[in-house]
Amino acid sequence: MIFVNFKTYRQSTGKWALVLADQIKRASDATKVAIIPVVQVSDIREIKDSIGLEVWAQKIDPVSFGAHTGAVLAESVKEDGASGVFLNHSEARFESDSDLEKAVLRAKEVGLKTLVFAGSIEDLEKFASFYPDFVAYEPPELIGNKETSVARAKPEIISQAVSLLKKFRIPLIVGAGISDVLDVKKSLELGAVGVAVASSVVLADNPFEKLKELAGGFY
Repeated sequence: MIFVNFKTYRQSTGKWALVLADQIKRASDATKVAIIPVVQVSDIREIKDSIGLEVWAQKIDPVSFGAHTGAVLAESVKEDGASGVFLNHSEARFESDSDLEKAVLRAKEVGLKTLVFAGSIEDLEKFASFYPDFVAYEPPELIGNKETSVARAKPEIISQAVSLLKKFRIPLIVGAGISDVLDVKKSLELGAVGVAVASSVVLADNPFEKLKELAGGFY
């Protein structure tokens, strides 16, 4: 599977989010690889209605109904049609591990799948004990890197992460600098089940063709 994080780029916001989602739909249909758009909260319902694929939210907060102005409720993203949620992304870290654990539990309560991001092997093992559906490994120094990826720079860490997660029966997603088919293929060979990408697709001249290229790593 390929998770495409829309972030808040102009190319993935509002009407442009729908254009990008359509290219994801076409690429998924053409390659038979699960490609999941991870979108801004305000775009969940429109994208879900437009393409019919699984759609994930970029975050939720560890709160329930009540006086929490500006918070993103698990119930809200679920009702809008989201199937899952990113948690603890490098650009949306929780203030404490306790808050992260609460967010995982809140997501489970409403039936949302979860992908938790970890920036180190130590965090990966700790976060796995919260039993999310997936854990993503993203070394901070490689996030957004245009020159290399974790699959090329630290392949041994991917193998270590896969081995560690086996005892929790949690699959690994690889992020940080994933930009071409070789990054995807190497990550899968090392035991990951998928990758998380953002700018390499969202900012591509032709996201449809870029996604078809990346999906080639699954064959």
